Amino acid sequence: MNIDLTLLIIVLTAILSIQAFNNPQLMNKLIFNPYAIHHQKQWYRFISSGFLHADWIHLGINMFVLYSFGNAVQYYYTAFFGGAGNWMFALLYVSGIFAANATTYYKNFNNPYYNALGASGAVSAVVFTSILFQPLTKIYLYGIIGIPGFIAGILYLAYSHYASQKGGDNVNHEAHLYGAIYGIVFTLVFKPAVFRFFLNQF
Repeated sequence: MNIDLTLLIIVLTAILSIQAFNNPQLMNKLIFNPYAIHHQKQWYRFISSGFLHADWIHLGINMFVLYSFGNAVQYYYTAFFGGAGNWMFALLYVSGIFAANATTYYKNFNNPYYNALGASGAVSAVVFTSILFQPLTKIYLYGIIGIPGFIAGILYLAYSHYASQKGGDNVNHEAHLYGAIYGIVFTLVFKPAVFRFFLNQF
């Protein structure tokens, strides 16, 4: 059964995010708070926070990027994993939320004031999985400048690392970085043949 999981994730994320916009109690209950996770054992926050966003712009950007790359990944996953392709795509996305937040959790589990939210880590995992399958397909920065995917990926990783070290902009660049790396590792661990497919694109 061919299910458009990308669209399903977008719809679910939009519904939950929009509800939380005007419901601070719901937002506080589901947001990523390492202190609550560690001390109150609210492990669900690892995943629930990936379906929340700070505002319409945050939601719109993440879902647009997911829409732009998700269907391609789902297509290739179906080609490589067969009938398990949909399940593997769902696992990539959900586990990508967890993996992107892992280091942030360990750095902040004694800080009751640290909060984070958003699908950026999981979306980064999807984008970099797409680059594995289509490294030469151009990614357009600001919708104008077209750069081959693998080059854009290298630049993104370099910037995310730099920004995570610098800090001060209220963005969890570390989640972007580790989400991107996780997308590559996840795919190659479960299907090493993708690496040869990647090399053959050049």
